[in-house]
Amino acid sequence: MSRHILTERAVELRARLSRARLYLCTDARERRGDLPEFLDAVLGGGVDLVQLRQKGLEARQEMEYLEVFRTACERHGALLAVNDRADVAHAVGADVLHLGQDDLPVPAAREIAGGDILIGRSTHSQEQAAAASAEPGVDYFCTGPVWPTPTKPGRPAPGPGLLEYVAERREERPWFAIGGIDLANLGEVLAAGARRVVVVRAITEADDPGAAAAEFARRLAPA
Repeated sequence: MSRHILTERAVELRARLSRARLYLCTDARERRGDLPEFLDAVLGGGVDLVQLRQKGLEARQEMEYLEVFRTACERHGALLAVNDRADVAHAVGADVLHLGQDDLPVPAAREIAGGDILIGRSTHSQEQAAAASAEPGVDYFCTGPVWPTPTKPGRPAPGPGLLEYVAERREERPWFAIGGIDLANLGEVLAAGARRVVVVRAITEADDPGAAAAEFARRLAPA
């Protein structure tokens, strides 16, 4: 459990997080030039939480893109996540700050981003997942990559066995499977015990991103 005092907004965000099933990471769609339309389609299709993940952006440019994300998230009732940058998360009033293993310590990140914000952790092993499940100030964690993915070149993929390990622990904190997940292998992810997933290419590169998001949301919906 987080030790900081939860405000009304923080409680509301955590309730929304507990209901979230589909987490999308996407770039700003610069090559396609369709960011607002894309966000409306995928959020309308059932994405619960969306993160701008695009390395190399200057803070001002990232904030400009995130304003587009923010507008779409407010329209669809979705959570807005910022990757790594606590200062940017604070500046845009993000709902979520996601931290990797080598990013800022959680207390420092929360000091910068604000006490209301949700904080997530990336984990890549049983030890890291167990640590994130108990780390003060962490609200959720992602674990993987389940399968090799070009978004994290060279990172070993622990496979579905890591998901089985986490599922068997019956974690109280929400957790998401991540890494190479698509509609073809989603059944294997669910069979391993995951109930929440992070998706990238299976939606961003789909012929119809909104339809792909809707199918993920349908299959992830609680029975």
